[in-house]
Amino acid sequence: MAKRNRAMMLGSIGAGKSTLTHALLGYKAKALKTQSLTYEDWIVDTPGEYTENPMFYKNIMATSLEVTHVLFIQDATKKKVIFPPGFSKGLNKLPIGIVSKADDERADVNRAVEQLKKVIPNGPIVITSALKRQGLVMIRDLVACSNLEEMKALTEGSRHEDVTFHEILYK
Repeated sequence: MAKRNRAMMLGSIGAGKSTLTHALLGYKAKALKTQSLTYEDWIVDTPGEYTENPMFYKNIMATSLEVTHVLFIQDATKKKVIFPPGFSKGLNKLPIGIVSKADDERADVNRAVEQLKKVIPNGPIVITSALKRQGLVMIRDLVACSNLEEMKALTEGSRHEDVTFHEILYK
């Protein structure tokens, strides 16, 4: 049997990781604050503290050994980006940038996309709303991909405006 792809959610406290996890899995229940690693089906939800405190980066590294993809969640309502520049390159996993809360009246989606481009030098960025179920199918389809080339082809072949593939010219 082929190995099933699994994704780890990373983002600040309150970025919408758990809400997005529940939406991706089709749950109706409201998400609660994640206190520890939570394994639900194909998703590993992490506490925001893992990303906000560099002391926990070792936990991110260890957990990344269990997944094929890392979803970097940037809250569109926040001005601050929590990830260091190029952070995705430190994890040898397929990166997916996620702009959360795109439907919020305070959202600055363009700023969030630009912030994620600094974190993910090469990879897709999906604009989402867990409440409106925007971008969920694209995230599932991207996690089903086995490499960056598949992910690029999927995004370029998409008619959805809520996904783009960011790629730097040098590698």
